[in-house]
Amino acid sequence: MSKTSKKTTRKKAAPGLEEALKQLEELVEKMEEGELTLEQSLAEFQRGVELTRLCRNALKDAEQKVKVLQKKAGGTDLGDLADFTDDD
Repeated sequence: MSKTSKKTTRKKAAPGLEEALKQLEELVEKMEEGELTLEQSLAEFQRGVELTRLCRNALKDAEQKVKVLQKKAGGTDLGDLADFTDDD
């Protein structure tokens, strides 16, 4: 019972954009110190990729919301907003 309860409580909700950016900054600082083992560095890199995807998706969602709001407001031009592309 304790193993399954640990697994269910270990999984946290995805952080919001600001929290994900903060975690990315901390992760970069940690990696730049150069004191992680190769395995630790790879694990941190993987976490960084996950956080980057989360940020990208949050920005895509925000862009979509802006487009919907602009459409409702009469179609104000979004010319300066670059489309987000998925590089994966």
